[in-house]
Amino acid sequence: MNTILVKNGYIVTMNPARDIIKGDIFIKGNKIEKIEQNLDDHADEVIDATNCAVIPGLIQTHLHLTQRLFQGLSDDMQLLDWLKKRIWPLEAGHTYETNYISAKLGIAELIAGGTTSFIDMGTVNHTEAVFEAITESGVRALAGKCMMDYGNEVPADLMENTEESVKESERLAKKYHETAGGRLEYAFAPRFVVSCTEELLIKVRDISRALNLKVHTHASENQGEISLVEKRTGKRNIDYLKSIGLTGENLILAHCIWLSDYEKQILADSGTMISHCPSSNLKLASGIAEVPELLEMGCNVSIAADGAACSNNMDMFTEMRHAALIQKTRLLDPTAMPAETVFEMATLGGAKAMGKSDKLGSLETGKIADMAIVKLDTLHNSPNHGRNIVAQMVYSVRNSDVQTVIIDGKIVMKDRQLLTLNSAEILADAERVSVGIIDKVKQLGF
Repeated sequence: MNTILVKNGYIVTMNPARDIIKGDIFIKGNKIEKIEQNLDDHADEVIDATNCAVIPGLIQTHLHLTQRLFQGLSDDMQLLDWLKKRIWPLEAGHTYETNYISAKLGIAELIAGGTTSFIDMGTVNHTEAVFEAITESGVRALAGKCMMDYGNEVPADLMENTEESVKESERLAKKYHETAGGRLEYAFAPRFVVSCTEELLIKVRDISRALNLKVHTHASENQGEISLVEKRTGKRNIDYLKSIGLTGENLILAHCIWLSDYEKQILADSGTMISHCPSSNLKLASGIAEVPELLEMGCNVSIAADGAACSNNMDMFTEMRHAALIQKTRLLDPTAMPAETVFEMATLGGAKAMGKSDKLGSLETGKIADMAIVKLDTLHNSPNHGRNIVAQMVYSVRNSDVQTVIIDGKIVMKDRQLLTLNSAEILADAERVSVGIIDKVKQLGF
C-alpha cells in the first residue's frame, strides 16, 4: 500500500478544536494515518512542507465544466440574456470532444488552485465526456447530466423530451455512480425551474429518492428568474420546490440570493444545501446573497466559482476573498464574515453538501487524504510570524501559491506540475477547438 509523509508543515486541521499544528502527516493508501510532530515513519514518498500551510482540499459546490471553453465569450450581460443568447447556443454546439477538452481544462485549473472535490452541473449532451475527464484526472466529483425540457429561446439541441431526459439521467446514474474508485458520484441536475416542467422535477424527486442520490440545481439567482417562476407556478422558487417535495438535505441549490424570510426558514428547517457563488453573482449583477443571516439560521452554506463563462475564473481563493469582503461592505460591518467562517464554508461546508462530512473537509486521522500544500514564504504572503494562517488563506493567498495537491492519497500535482493531466496538451487542444467555437459565435451574430 502506497505511503506518503508530508513533513514540517503548518497543518490547518479544521478538526473540532480547529487546531493548527506544526508537524507531519502520514498517509497510507487513501487515508490519513497519523498527524504528529517529528514523525520518522518510512514512506514511499516524502514531501517537505517547510514554510507551507497544509490545508484540507478545497471543495467547490457548484461548477459548469462544460462552460470552461466559453470563458471570455459572454461578458457584461444580464443573466437571462447571457443564457439565451450565449451560453445555451454554445452548449448546444458542444461535441463529445469539445466537452471533454473543456472539462479537462477546467479540472486542470481546479487542481492547480487546490480544489480537490467539486459538484458539477454538466450539460444536456455528451455528459460522459465530463465523466471521462473526471476519471482520468484523479479529482473527486459529484456530477450529473443537465436536464431541460421547458422554456423559450432554448436551442433545439438542448430541449429534451421529459421521459427521455429522465431515462438518460437514470442510465448515467446507474452506470457512473461510485465509479473511478469511488471518486465519481452522480447527482441529478435539472437546470432550474425556468427550464423544467413540473413533471420532470417530480420524476427527479422520485428517482433520486429511490436511488438515494442528490439533486443539484439553481434557485433564486436573479429577480427576472423569480418573476418567471411566480408567473408560471404562483409561488417563489424555494416555496415552489418545497411544495413539490424537493427541499431537504439531498438538494443542493446554487445562489439563493433573492429569498423571502419564509423561504430562508424553509431552507433552514429542511437542511437544504446552499452554494454561494460570489464572483458570478457580482459579475452578472445578480445580487449579494445574505449569507451571514443564512448561517445564523443554521443553513449549510458552501462556496464555488460557478462557470468560467460568468466568473472568468475557477479559483477558490478568489471566491473566499470575495465571500468575505462583499458581506462586510453590504452590512457595513468588518466583523460580518470572518475568515474562519469563510474557510469553514470552503472545506467543511463543501463536505457536508456532498454528504461526506465523515470523510472530507478536515485533516484528521481516518479521513480521506485530500489536501493541498500552500507556499507561505512569498512576497505577497510574508512575513508569516505571528500571522493567522486561516486569514492568510482567505485574504492574501493566490491559487499560484498551491505547490502540491493530494487526492485520495495520490499526488496529482507536485511542485506546480500536474501529474495526471498533460497541461501542454490540454492548452493546445483548447486553442485548436476554440477556432470552431469562435466561428459558431460569429455565425450566431454575437
